[in-house]
Amino acid sequence: MTEQKAKLEQQLWNIANTLRGKMNADEFRDYILGFIFYKYLSTKMNLYANKILKPDGLTFQEIEGHPQEAEYMAAIKDAALDRLGYFLEPSHLFSELAKRGNGGGKHQFILGDLAKVLTHIEQSTMGSESEEDFGNLFEDLDLTSSKLGKSENDKNELIVKVLTHLDEVDFDLENTESDVLGDAYEYLIGQFASGAGKKAGEFYTPQQVSNVLAQLVTVGKEQLRNVYDPTCGSGSLLLRVAKEVKSVGAYYGQEMNPTTYNLCRMNMIMHDVHYKRFDIKNEDTLERPQHLDLRFEAIVANPPFSAKWSASPLFMSDDRFSAYGKLAPSSKADFAFVQHMVHQLDDNGTMAVVLPHGVLFRGAAEGHIRKYLIKDRNYLDAVIGLPANIFYGTSIPTCILVLKKNRSLSGAEGNVLFIDASQHFEKVKTQNMLREEDINKIIDTYRERTVEDKYSYVASLKEIKENDYNLNIPRYVDTFEEEDPVDLTAVAAELKALNKEIADTDSTIADFCKQLNIETPF
Repeated sequence: MTEQKAKLEQQLWNIANTLRGKMNADEFRDYILGFIFYKYLSTKMNLYANKILKPDGLTFQEIEGHPQEAEYMAAIKDAALDRLGYFLEPSHLFSELAKRGNGGGKHQFILGDLAKVLTHIEQSTMGSESEEDFGNLFEDLDLTSSKLGKSENDKNELIVKVLTHLDEVDFDLENTESDVLGDAYEYLIGQFASGAGKKAGEFYTPQQVSNVLAQLVTVGKEQLRNVYDPTCGSGSLLLRVAKEVKSVGAYYGQEMNPTTYNLCRMNMIMHDVHYKRFDIKNEDTLERPQHLDLRFEAIVANPPFSAKWSASPLFMSDDRFSAYGKLAPSSKADFAFVQHMVHQLDDNGTMAVVLPHGVLFRGAAEGHIRKYLIKDRNYLDAVIGLPANIFYGTSIPTCILVLKKNRSLSGAEGNVLFIDASQHFEKVKTQNMLREEDINKIIDTYRERTVEDKYSYVASLKEIKENDYNLNIPRYVDTFEEEDPVDLTAVAAELKALNKEIADTDSTIADFCKQLNIETPF
């Protein structure tokens, strides 16, 4: 399976590089992921239709021109809309368009047909339950863009080349035991993130960090009723949580960026998450939350670090913030996201959020909110310091806050666990990476709440109060490394020997100067 996955990842990345010379990473990401998604939808449609038609001894392609074409097409469309959430006609399948574009070894013009097909996929869902999940999915795939080529023929040439290469790749969707394609899709998203600089943080959380967050919120659980990410990006965090349990009932997320929102929905569908089991919204989470009536068993998030928000006084009557008495500052929304997540957390739930270190010690309103969460609510379960430079686009050190509403369930209601994992990583090129052993150490320490010199400490609430609710990790985990004692006698002897060497050198230089009949430099 690993070999098959690696082969597919390499094939897809090679095809992606066909577009690389034409545009930047952000732009060709949208095209290649869009085309892969189109092929995925086509393959699923073809497999499903053939399954329905098998008792009649027909294939999907054979019903076009059949005497009962209309009846067959209507029946298949109804079934597909319910099961898959969309419908494609046989002539609109990816393989048919790729063949048409490469007909007889010569590239035929298919740009117009391709644009119509992508529109038809979205239109097929109108009026159905899946309409919101498929609406405008392909809006970032602009086939008229000059970045694809100067002339229409140039654009068509490039698109046909990409479709032809993709058509040769086996997605192996008949193997229901495997999610090789979904994993390969995630791999591509990660590859694009690594080359996207600061913009990467808008849509992707590095897998190593996703892994830690996912394991933290699933400790002791085999099933989750639901999982939520208020800043879901491409959905990688939500999907990572699902890998840690046997089943997840439903996925919820909110994403402000329309392009990233589309990518998240594609990612969900590519991982075979049924459209009825995910609800992703395109809105600003803090200003216009979309799931406020729901409570979640697991919440994970990597919000934009220290983002600006309105901090409008009107929010003081919002249930998410009103109990605290203060709002997070408009220049730093970090705690606003925490408050939002706490509000949506179920009584038996766990939330884990990545934040900049400033949330641990900054004062004013943030200090007030921090104190309320610890002293008044006793929600804070753990503080985990991560290495610097593990996120794309920023080198700042970060931390994870783990919060629970009912900490008595884990028997840890009277303390907070501090973990300093900042020195446990491997440097890979310019990026620091958490290794598998580093991740396991964090999770094992969290699960067992073990104390380890220079790594972890369980602080009582009394200690935290004595520190005025400052959570700066060095206050609790002593990371001071004692240096070897200095042998002053040896240092003195070394200095004495150096002074003799200097005197000898000065004498030699003076002798040379005398022989050359020039003035000495000292």
